[in-house]
Amino acid sequence: MSHSHYSAITEPDRAAMLAAIGVASTAELFVDVPAAKRFPHLDLPQPLSEPELVRELLALSAANAHAHSHSIFLGAGAYNHFVPAAVDQILRRGEFFTAYTPYQPEISQGTLQAIFEYQSLICSLTGMEIANASHYDGGTAIAEAAIMALTIARGRRKIVVARGVNPQYRAVVRTYLQALDVTVTGDETPEATVADALALVDDQTALLIVQNPDFLGRLHDLRGLAAQVQAKGALLAVHFDPIALGLFQTPGEVGADIATAEGQPLGIGLNFGGPYLGIFTARQQHVHKIAGRIVGVTKDVDGQLAYVLTLRAREQDIRRERATSNICTNQALMALAATVYMSLMGKQGMRKVAELCYHRAHYAAAEIAKLPGFSIEPGPFFKEFVVRCPRPVAEINAALREQRIVGGYDLSQAEPHLGHAMLLAVTEMNSRAELDRLVAALRAAV
Repeated sequence: MSHSHYSAITEPDRAAMLAAIGVASTAELFVDVPAAKRFPHLDLPQPLSEPELVRELLALSAANAHAHSHSIFLGAGAYNHFVPAAVDQILRRGEFFTAYTPYQPEISQGTLQAIFEYQSLICSLTGMEIANASHYDGGTAIAEAAIMALTIARGRRKIVVARGVNPQYRAVVRTYLQALDVTVTGDETPEATVADALALVDDQTALLIVQNPDFLGRLHDLRGLAAQVQAKGALLAVHFDPIALGLFQTPGEVGADIATAEGQPLGIGLNFGGPYLGIFTARQQHVHKIAGRIVGVTKDVDGQLAYVLTLRAREQDIRRERATSNICTNQALMALAATVYMSLMGKQGMRKVAELCYHRAHYAAAEIAKLPGFSIEPGPFFKEFVVRCPRPVAEINAALREQRIVGGYDLSQAEPHLGHAMLLAVTEMNSRAELDRLVAALRAAV
């Protein structure tokens, strides 16, 4: 090991980490790398000319499976939606691509204006009063909502999370809050409903968190929920799907205090799992407690429009351990992607995408329901739905992969009580012909 840099990890630390993940040595972590290609014994061939190199790289990339070589029906938090070519073209502009955090407004007007437009579009989409300049991803946005609620509802130390919230996000909330004296509850029981979660809201509760459509794709009518939660002195946070808002009720309509989302469906692509975008919105009255940053518009000394970071306690930057949040990265480039996407789509486009997802998902569900041994969980849904299968999902998905189809999310770990069940996602990217191929492949797999 080189001693030219300082590493805080001691050998006992290393041994403990290896033991925790169940491997005996660091070398075992690299078993998937062919022995001949492992460092430090690189046996590099002679250099290639550019055309030879391009041919070599194309041959290697052709061996990869990717979103264009397969039909994708896997969702569960990341979705294969269409990304217009203009999104990448604009993101790659040097002014955006290399821009640093906009601390100095006099040199950051372009970045600040882009973020201001993002906030405006998000408020328009959600019906909420205020949006911040974004978070890391959907999971951390929910965790920040919990921390914000604890700050607003002083003295209350209980967060109620509905079972329908994505299990990964529920885990992130617990990780964020683990050092605080806070109880996170409501999601322990399989099949617990939103009503069950509401019943746990009491005078010690700071926040109720629900997801709509929920993790299993089910749509809920949340009208009246906010009033019941607020009557107990607690806040309501709604985690939404930005694409669903093209068709269905917004968090603003249901009176949510805080609304969060994973912005990945808005022109960001699957990106091998990231970077993604945490959308965070709230009521105007809570603006000083909002985590992260907000861009506002004002006039400079010459009366010209000027964009600035605004409306937040400066303590966020200087209070260190006493800050309400230590979030500082705001995924500005991903927020820009969402801004370009929403601008290109407009109201009609957003509605059209939502309609395509809805109708294609319902067509697929109706066809799968006709297959012997398969059934669809009842209830309204948007673009994702639970399919009960006649044999283990892992086996079915393996058979689908042979047909270049990426099947649904295997629910055996998240919701084992459902038995052999998969969570199937259908978007505007899945053509009718693909859906028919999926149904045929499912029939053949059993």
